[in-house]
Amino acid sequence: MEAYSTTRAGTFPERCAAAAGLALALVLLRLPFRFTVRAVRLARRVGCRRLTAAQADALITAVRHAGRWWPGRAACMETSLGAVLAAALLGRRLNWCLGVRFSPPPVEYHAWAELPGHGPVGEYTEAGWHHHTALTI
Repeated sequence: MEAYSTTRAGTFPERCAAAAGLALALVLLRLPFRFTVRAVRLARRVGCRRLTAAQADALITAVRHAGRWWPGRAACMETSLGAVLAAALLGRRLNWCLGVRFSPPPVEYHAWAELPGHGPVGEYTEAGWHHHTALTI
């Protein structure tokens, strides 16, 4: 899946939440990691409504599209955290996962957003999902 999306997805409030979520994620990732984890846990308490797979996909795409306007790095860590925070701004809930893939080599660290009970959102999973979750928030 590309890091930057060229397609606009979601409604106007979702796109605004995606831009705000990405901006907040970029700020949080400059702080010590324990503060980022606390902020995500707090944001997850706000979101209580269910999110469908289509809505979650649209939200991920909107965050990736907003990442086009950021001149720095907006890769998996920033976009997945931005999507989780954007979902919280909309009163919804996504899990933020950090993990690793050992095979096939080389070792790859990855961050992704996940729907509870559904799996990774906005990720290519047709060939199988080879990442092992180290932390889920």
